Amino acid sequence: MAAVSVTTFQAGILLVASQRELRRELFDVLDREGHPTIHSARDTTHAAILLEGREPLALIVVVFEGDGRASSTLCEQLRLLPPCADVPIIAVLVDDATIRPTQLPSAIGSWVYASQIGTELIARWQQLHSGKRMPVAEATTSASPVVPLVAPSASSASDYHYRFVFEENEGDWLIVDPAAERVVEANPAYIRHSGLANSLLVGTPLPEVLIFESVSLEKALFDADRSWLPCRRKSIRGHDTGEANVRRMRQNGRDMAALQFRSASASVRPGAALAVLARLFSGTHDEAIVPETARLLLDEMDLDYIAVWSARPEESSVPVQIVQRWRGEEQVWPGPQLQSSLRLVLSGRALIHPNDARRLADVDPLIGLLGLRGFVGLPLLDERRSVLGALLAGSRHPFSEPSIVEPVLHCTAAHFAHMLELRRTREQGRAEGLLDALTGLPNRLLFNDRLDTIIREANRTGETFAVLFVDLDRFKFINDTLGHAVGDQVLVAVTQRLRSSVRASDTVARYAGDEFTIVLRHIVKTDDVLRVAEKIVQLMDAPLHLEDGPELQVTASIGVSFFPEDALDAETLLKHADEAMYAAKSAGRNNYRVYDVSPAQEQQNAALKARLRHAEGNGELRVFYQPQVNAQTEDIVGMEALLRWEHPELGNIGPGFFIPLAEETGLIVSIGEWVLRTACKQAKEWEDRFGLRLRLGVNLSAVQLMQPDLPEIVAAVLEETELDPGLLELEVTESISIKAAPNLMENMQRLHKLGCHIAIDDFGTGAASLDYLRKLPADRIKIDQSFVRNIGVDPDDEAIVRATIEMAHRLKRGVVAEGVEIEQHLQFLRANHCDELQGYLFCRPLPHPTFERLLGERERLLSGQGLSAVTA
Repeated sequence: MAAVSVTTFQAGILLVASQRELRRELFDVLDREGHPTIHSARDTTHAAILLEGREPLALIVVVFEGDGRASSTLCEQLRLLPPCADVPIIAVLVDDATIRPTQLPSAIGSWVYASQIGTELIARWQQLHSGKRMPVAEATTSASPVVPLVAPSASSASDYHYRFVFEENEGDWLIVDPAAERVVEANPAYIRHSGLANSLLVGTPLPEVLIFESVSLEKALFDADRSWLPCRRKSIRGHDTGEANVRRMRQNGRDMAALQFRSASASVRPGAALAVLARLFSGTHDEAIVPETARLLLDEMDLDYIAVWSARPEESSVPVQIVQRWRGEEQVWPGPQLQSSLRLVLSGRALIHPNDARRLADVDPLIGLLGLRGFVGLPLLDERRSVLGALLAGSRHPFSEPSIVEPVLHCTAAHFAHMLELRRTREQGRAEGLLDALTGLPNRLLFNDRLDTIIREANRTGETFAVLFVDLDRFKFINDTLGHAVGDQVLVAVTQRLRSSVRASDTVARYAGDEFTIVLRHIVKTDDVLRVAEKIVQLMDAPLHLEDGPELQVTASIGVSFFPEDALDAETLLKHADEAMYAAKSAGRNNYRVYDVSPAQEQQNAALKARLRHAEGNGELRVFYQPQVNAQTEDIVGMEALLRWEHPELGNIGPGFFIPLAEETGLIVSIGEWVLRTACKQAKEWEDRFGLRLRLGVNLSAVQLMQPDLPEIVAAVLEETELDPGLLELEVTESISIKAAPNLMENMQRLHKLGCHIAIDDFGTGAASLDYLRKLPADRIKIDQSFVRNIGVDPDDEAIVRATIEMAHRLKRGVVAEGVEIEQHLQFLRANHCDELQGYLFCRPLPHPTFERLLGERERLLSGQGLSAVTA
């Protein structure tokens, strides 16, 4: 970036885009230039937090969507932030934006289309830095001035057609002034495929851009009969060989020519293929991206036709077309029953004809109708080789690089097949989300429910039992080398072996992936458990003979923890069994280990316990606040108070580590009261200042809940801080229910009578979820982040989330989802009617000064700018 000074280069850059993927793309482009400070924000509120106390910026990039009104308002709001006051702004127009470049606000110094980010963004910044503002289309020195293409009048239907085709990105288009023989406008596909910047094309004489080989330029523009004419196009690679056609059009009352170029080989370069695959596999597995992927293939692989079919529609035996794209005139399409190529592909046969597809025209009317010479038809197969659908792709000329096009289409077919398989897996998932579909074993939710019941009975009867955590060794290698179908067979065989190793009174569950959990009941001697663990190791060591498959040897590592010696709650029991399992793996795999605290760990814990006694008095404890937002409006409705320990030598120590130490020493009682008082005092100050009626969530530990005077302590804090009890929500982690703690239910009832709300935290991870929810006087449940983070990854966890929301709503409880980190989480939770959301997608936990600025910015935007809601 030689054109940008060192001072400018060292100043910060702000990116503002609501779409996470677009923010990432912008960040990557600037990061590749080595820029040291890049701030990436969702909206003005987020930007205000990031820029607090910062020096003036060097550049602002704002994404414009829809009609651009919201983005224009955002630019005005950014100007009010000190670091943004006099900073140049570049607008990025997304593909479906209705706002045109000529309609951008005056504050915008330059603009690019989203498809031009990689090639044009840095150049536009350099242009701005040199003092040049980029108009929509640069003026030329010809007698006929070049004007930007704008939306045509309603009186011209043909003009609208050309504008639609131009912006649809289905081909490489130029708008040309035939009198001046200069380029007026290039569409994003042309810019992307030629590699030439828009600023180099607009206003350039057409002979410097494109050379016709069989006719003169004047004749091609005069005839404008849409005939395909051989030509060469200037590109970043030198010249691309291909053909072009010309047609007349009217623009702003002037005669213009629309020129479409079709490359014979440029779009199937290895680089283009890699770009297609990178974009394909960096996206989601949501079926909604199929049309965009089809458009991308049509553009980048030089195809004329592409269609995706589903073979098992829900309401008919006839195949259903998911998407179809055709680069040509509208056709009367033959039905699927007449397309013999489609029928063959749906039967499982792949058709590959890179240059001789015309010989299929006699039996397939589609190929004859479209005049296809290159054609590929690929079945969409799941891991069990069942046909889910078909991918058809063709070109009116032979594939110039079959060795590139065909592998890309194979990868695309596999990607589409995975989308269809994922959709059908979700549809077939059990509404209750309690049994694993593959093995029939209890899943994590049902196992937690059973484990809570077992612990409750053990507390009453004095029973001893063991928890085993079984993990298959190197199972990923089997999936990667032999495929998921073989992996599934292995999991079913492992299930049978585990079931044969235990008694009917014991529980075997598939906890996740290749992880299984077992509860061994009514243990008389520890040796009995060790014999079972040894038996499982020996059984697993025996070769597996799969049906029509290779002989495999699959071993397992096992961790063991005991109730009540190792823990009194389900979460800790599982945690200790998991730690023991990893110890078994570290010892060489294919064995078992019993949980044991190491001497070094005991020594470190003792030192931290001693330091923790003085942490509160030394001012080392901090309370952070994370907002909770309404799932529909994304406005802040609450906040959770989170404890942090800033150790002077060790730095920040995670609460998952020091909270158990505080519970063991009893320090959690005084620390918990300090957190409650600090948070309530702060919440009262914010309520007096902002009047938002924000609900404050404060966690209560098991030790606190066992204190008989807990309701009196809470009542005293509320009286002292004058906080409305209705604004306080006390969060009780699910694992507490199995402690049979004295005063638990009584304390919960008394706190509820005070007017406080009760929430069940980490729901689904550690206790008898179904029974617990019925008994506690809970107003709300919080779905644990371990389930939320698997949305879009694990259909079983998605089924658990759906079932949890439905169950809570039937019991008149509200639902908060924790760990919401990406847009896919948000859309899934919205679709399934989750009430509130919490996670890094909206905001990370903040210290109170920063959280207060967040609330202040929200108030300013609502009152000063007339907005109806602000994302946290």
